[in-house]
Amino acid sequence: MSTELDAIPSIIPTRRDDAIGALEKMVSKGLGWARKYSLFQYPFVTACCGMEYMTLASARYDLDRFGAALPRFSPRQADLLMVVGTVNCKQAPILRRVWESISEPKWVMAFGVCASSGGFYDNYATVQGIDRIIPVDVYVPGCPPRPEQVLDGIMMLQAKIQGQHHQLTQGKPLPVLGQAPRQR
Repeated sequence: MSTELDAIPSIIPTRRDDAIGALEKMVSKGLGWARKYSLFQYPFVTACCGMEYMTLASARYDLDRFGAALPRFSPRQADLLMVVGTVNCKQAPILRRVWESISEPKWVMAFGVCASSGGFYDNYATVQGIDRIIPVDVYVPGCPPRPEQVLDGIMMLQAKIQGQHHQLTQGKPLPVLGQAPRQR
């Protein structure tokens, strides 16, 4: 035996909620588009894949048209960590510290088979994939990967960045002037 009150949803969206939701969605799409084309990369180059990384800046491949032109050599100025090549166990804490010093939002690209899975170095001194140390967003396979593969990885990362939801507010109420904040 149901009543009329059971048919009413517990939360009824108002026109104001719909307007804020639409505005937040539109601003989130704009932020996604802006972040997509403003990737500031930090190269963590350790091995032979570095030669292929250098070709990305040449006129033939032109990484600048994807918004990731100049590498930043300070992790505090970057948001994309490109791990290029083999990572040894002694380098793992350094890589972790570099990743922690990159500000949010941050993304990671594993460049080459050695960064992705350890490559053909199956021994005690090599990390078998950087995903054991830090979270990875895009894997670029190959030994060494061709620049076209890296550009495909950049485009995959751009699609991931644009599709993310960008939260506009923290959900905390604004303080009222003249009142002290409540202590809990």
